[in-house]
Amino acid sequence: MIQKLRELYSYREMTASLVRKDLKGRYKGSVLGFLWTFLNPLLQLLIYTAVFSVILKSGIPHYSLHLFAALVPWIYFASALTTGTKLILDQKNMIKKIYFPREVLPLAYTVSGFCNMLFSFLAVLPVIAFMENGLRLSVLPWLIPVMAIQILLVLGMNLITSSVTVYFRDLEHIMGVVSMAWMYLSPVVYGIDFVPEGWRRWYLLNPVTPLLLSYRRILYEQAAPEPLMLLRALLMSLAVLVIGAWTFSRLQRRFAEEL
Repeated sequence: MIQKLRELYSYREMTASLVRKDLKGRYKGSVLGFLWTFLNPLLQLLIYTAVFSVILKSGIPHYSLHLFAALVPWIYFASALTTGTKLILDQKNMIKKIYFPREVLPLAYTVSGFCNMLFSFLAVLPVIAFMENGLRLSVLPWLIPVMAIQILLVLGMNLITSSVTVYFRDLEHIMGVVSMAWMYLSPVVYGIDFVPEGWRRWYLLNPVTPLLLSYRRILYEQAAPEPLMLLRALLMSLAVLVIGAWTFSRLQRRFAEEL
């Protein structure tokens, strides 16, 4: 493990180059270009707010803020379930021609996705500051450990989905459906209070749940996240990362032949 980490560190410039390439090419050729980084979450926010505040009234105060606190992190996680499946397939020519630690690809995509999420937060945080509840700057530092834990989870999922798709190409299409179902099994458009008490211990086994609840605790409730919830999120994210690293290590041996 230590040897692998050293190798990845030695390829840090390649990782940084891939991150820049992904960020620049994400909306290449579109009229609005990089502005879609901010427009995508804002448009989704408007749609869900309209549906669950006007049509299907949720009864949650300041619903747009309640939704935003979980929607932006969810979009980042969902990328590992959908576009993350194509990481290895899209770079098959590079994999066949040169040697580099294959883990660089999911790592670079994880970092670029995080940058994308960060830009979305930076675009909307000023809006939150002018809302009725305002924005408590004292709780914002808590976003750092929560984001760090989410990076571990997203990296683990990227390692799993990108490597398995090389052998099972249908996974790319299946994960689109899984992503949609997973969203409604997570506290994105509703709060955990809507989940029956008897089901909550099973509901909390979803690795995304404690993360989204922690984001919501900071941005919506303007308070520090619950320590037990953070610990739960960390342990589950580490478990996903270990499973992802093991899966990727086992499957990468025949990437060149399968591609």
